[in-house]
Amino acid sequence: MNDPNTFDIVILGAGSGGYAAALRAAQLDLKVALIEKGEVGGTCLHRGCIPTKALLHAAEVADQTRESEQFGVNATLDSIDIKGVNAYKDGVVGRLYKGLQGLLKGSANITIVEGAGTLVGPNAVEVDGRRYTGRNIVLASGSYSRTLPGIELDGETIVASEHALTLEKIPASVIVLGGGVIGVEFASVWKSFGVDVTIVEAAPRLVPAEDEECSKALERAFRKRKINFKVGKPFEKVEKTAGGVRMTIAGGDTVEAEMLLVAVGRGPNTAGLGFEEQGVAMDRGFVLADERLRTNVPNIYAVGDIVPGLQLAHRGFQQGIFVAEEIAGLNPAVIDENGIPRVTYCDPEIASIGLTEAKAREQHGADKVETYNYNLGGNGKSQILKTAGFVKLVRVADGPVVGVHLVGARVGELIGEAQLIFNWEAFPAEVAQLVHAHPTQNEALGEAFLALAGKPLHAHN
Repeated sequence: MNDPNTFDIVILGAGSGGYAAALRAAQLDLKVALIEKGEVGGTCLHRGCIPTKALLHAAEVADQTRESEQFGVNATLDSIDIKGVNAYKDGVVGRLYKGLQGLLKGSANITIVEGAGTLVGPNAVEVDGRRYTGRNIVLASGSYSRTLPGIELDGETIVASEHALTLEKIPASVIVLGGGVIGVEFASVWKSFGVDVTIVEAAPRLVPAEDEECSKALERAFRKRKINFKVGKPFEKVEKTAGGVRMTIAGGDTVEAEMLLVAVGRGPNTAGLGFEEQGVAMDRGFVLADERLRTNVPNIYAVGDIVPGLQLAHRGFQQGIFVAEEIAGLNPAVIDENGIPRVTYCDPEIASIGLTEAKAREQHGADKVETYNYNLGGNGKSQILKTAGFVKLVRVADGPVVGVHLVGARVGELIGEAQLIFNWEAFPAEVAQLVHAHPTQNEALGEAFLALAGKPLHAHN
């Protein structure tokens, strides 16, 4: 391959999936072209996971300051300086961005191509009239914030999540349309910042993709925090008003606020990129790929949010590594979609892996599934943190645990152990013999497994 525009792999998109594929392929001594029209790092780093979690941490600091008296610490919360919050958030993003740029530019095997790419052949991507040819193509073009018919985003009064991350002032009131992960995270941040929040969700419960008991626990916590929500209420009409926006919902009720956040999920960013024209099989904008992430066109792979399934940065990241190893002939193990951890970083956090109770009963039979709930009231560290919640285990009778669901402060940090338990198909007795450090919230997992193994010591149902 003496032609400087011919590569082992041409990757279209440098988000979590694309840059992971590039870095792993470079390690494996493959020559890579990484094409990106914006900034490397994609949505996750610049407009998603990282900046959102920085806001959530600032919100946690605000709440801890406001409620410090309960710990015997007298502090007062004077105000939220949104410019200061944004400077902190942008600093975190900037440092990570600089580090990622250094990694990519430091590899002799990676050529970064700046510009909008279009698939123009089964082995070629064109950028600004220049063609980049690859023995393999990886489609990693990411996703965008969806809206709904009748709702036009203007970036000021009616916003999507990327606009909400760059606000220069805190609104007095917000309607959040959508009670999924993005919706409840922003609702949680804004409530901590003193905003009057109302969530409108068409499904019968908040975070409808999670286990039903997790939804109930979150709804209880949100009621306690005075976060308003209306579930089972599809929106019917949105109108701008002198003071902001008015939403009419099913049943004729109306909700008014200064701003509307549309958080109804993310769509695949594939329009106009030449995928269909080159014969790549699609479904409603998503690229169809098999378990080895191959499309129907030989040597074209797809990773990340454009592939149907969980739209999570760490899923795309792992898929990128998988595809690089697949192309290099290492025959990596297929990624189990159920084995991908999920975390919602609102207050309280929700973390889960594997099957919900309902899905487990559907797959294994209602009489073959056992569950156990361990209340965090019995956990010393959770008492110290003054958090409520639970660990819920779902297992097949006389078999492994097929689902772990957690609610409470900081439980996102526990999902690593839960992930190992699930992916190694551990039996309760095998986990029960492990020693968990005291006092930690990890002990709650240990106690739950002790109980499920038939030897509860501090069982709190």
